[in-house]
Parts: sequence; C-alpha cells; structure tokens
Amino acid sequence: MLTAVLTMLDLQDKMNTKVHPNWRKQGYEWYRAAWIECAELMDHAGYKWWKHAEPDIEQIQLEVVDIWHFGMSALMVTANDTEALATTICEDLSGEPAPELSLLAASEALAAACITSGSFSTPAFLALMRASDLSFDQLYRMYVGKNVLNFFRQDHGYKDGSYIKVWNGREDNEHLSDILSGLDATEKDFADAVYQGLSSVYPG
Repeated sequence: MLTAVLTMLDLQDKMNTKVHPNWRKQGYEWYRAAWIECAELMDHAGYKWWKHAEPDIEQIQLEVVDIWHFGMSALMVTANDTEALATTICEDLSGEPAPELSLLAASEALAAACITSGSFSTPAFLALMRASDLSFDQLYRMYVGKNVLNFFRQDHGYKDGSYIKVWNGREDNEHLSDILSGLDATEKDFADAVYQGLSSVYPG
C-alpha cells in the first residue's frame, strides 16, 4: 500500500505543478473543493426524497476519486515529509471506520471535517470509501487513470479548447475504462502504460 500511496502523491504533485509551479504557496482552498465534491456525490446518490432516483454507483465512485485528488493536495500543503505523510495515510486507510455510516452520512461527515479543519480527514475519507463500496485497489487504479487522463488532456489542448473529448462517439472517460481493464495496476510502469494507451487511440 505504501508504494501505491507514494505513487499517487507524486502524480498529484506533478499535476498540481503543471497548474502552478509553486502550487503549495498559493493558498488554494483544497478543502473547499473536496467538500463541494462531496455535495456532487450526494446528488448522484439521490438524496431528494421528493423524486425518484436510483444511486449511480459508478458516478459515485468517480466522485470519491475526485475528492481524493483534492484531499491529497490539502494534506501535502502542510506536510514536510512525503514519506511520513504516506505512512500516515496508509495507517488511516487500513483502519476500521466506526461507526459504519450510510453513503449520505459519510459524505456529510467528510464535508464537515473539511470545513471544520480547513484541511482533509483520511479516516473520514475511509468511511466514505466503505460506504461507496470502493476498495483501496479500486481507488488506486481509478485515481491513476484519472490523473493520467488529466495530464493527457492538458498535453493535447484542453486549456486552449483544441482537445477532442469524444472519440468515435464515446467520451474519453469511456476509452480510459477500456484501457484500464486491460492493464495490471501493480506494474511499475502502470501510469506510463495508461498514457500510451490513450495516445494509441486518440484521434487528434
């Protein structure tokens, strides 16, 4: 688990650095982005009792992964030692959330922790992972895939609007899912293989 967490922290640092070379000193409110993603997750979970809605578990899990992007960023801002941070994250994500919460309650608990602390709570995030039926292995695979896709988008004109998001009638996220299903996430070059897979099918 430690190697996987270190990989995710490194990838997130690289993504944030692409946005701003000195991102740690910019005062970005990562905690705010995290709790707003919690609200978006709740929308996919169907919290509106006045209308029928089926929870969309795939979208819910994608939102959990998006929350993790911002959560790691919030934690890295105040961490002096990346390896020590990774060790703490591993300890927190290996624990047992108590008590076990519903999906909506877990989302609210994480949002409340973000707002109260102005940072991020990995124990509260673990409770949300459990509530959304997302394992650590799934989190790692989906996180790396989304991170690499974000890099790929930036490298192919996402910022200036020239990026093509729909390829052969399917969104890039769908192509990403196909690529991830054919790769071994335990391989050292997993992230590179995802990028190469995207490059091989991108029409631009």
